[in-house]
Amino acid sequence: MFPFIKYTKVWFIFSLVIMLVGFGAMVRNYQESGQLLNWGIDFTGGTLMEYQFKDNSKDLTAPLKDTINAVLPDTVSQVTLTDKNTYLVQGKNITEEELRKIEAGVKAAHGDFELLRFTTIGPKIGATLKQKAFVALAVALVAIVFYIAYAFRYVPKRVSPWRFGICAIIALVHDVLTTVGFVAFMHFEADALFITALLTVVGFSVHDTIVVFDRIREHLKTQGRDDTFGHIADLSLNQTIARSINTSLSTLITLTALAVFGAATLRPFVLTLIFGITVGTYSSIFIASPLLTWWQERDRVR
Repeated sequence: MFPFIKYTKVWFIFSLVIMLVGFGAMVRNYQESGQLLNWGIDFTGGTLMEYQFKDNSKDLTAPLKDTINAVLPDTVSQVTLTDKNTYLVQGKNITEEELRKIEAGVKAAHGDFELLRFTTIGPKIGATLKQKAFVALAVALVAIVFYIAYAFRYVPKRVSPWRFGICAIIALVHDVLTTVGFVAFMHFEADALFITALLTVVGFSVHDTIVVFDRIREHLKTQGRDDTFGHIADLSLNQTIARSINTSLSTLITLTALAVFGAATLRPFVLTLIFGITVGTYSSIFIASPLLTWWQERDRVR
């Protein structure tokens, strides 16, 4: 039986290092752009245009950005080539009149094209969406605490069911922070899909954590006089680790295939999910249960 609890400090230090790297990336982003994350137009407001050119013989990613910014300075922040040979152009809000100027400039520089999409989001709407997105994330975390506390209400009285919920939430906060740090480190755009990825990671992680906690609860019912909480946690982790890893691997294989063969526009979202699910699996094994054990054993020693 592998002694997971024995190396609690190692797991905690490793997680701390990963989070510090993410925080460092956010500080770097703030120094470069004044924002911790590269927020998309979903949250900041702005314009999204999609162009399809008749001549697809060359890559116009950089030239298209330069052309539009030459017509209207500092308008475009990012141009992405999709798997359908179209160009997604993101930038600040523009008017219909400014759009006509851009179209004339682009046609003169790069030939005939078709404007497939033109979407604009005001800054107030973007700020409202950002606020609601984080409220949704916070509500989900609080609801999970109450659900776990309720689900574990029949745990032996020597262990508070609230401890299970609080430790699960700390592990989830760990997952969210490390995933946000990964997005900052990779300089991915934080848009609506970013929030979707965070909520998915939270759901996946708490699912694994509850499985381990449920096994701990079952063993507590038959706990012997000489059985410490740490021993019970180690036994539960060794019994559930194969199931957690296999579940995660089956998901990660699918996501990896999507990252390799899927559309380029979805790749940041998929890579964020891959990292987040990996971290979620790690935290359910190496963070949540060791933290619960440390809390319980600390009170027992007192």
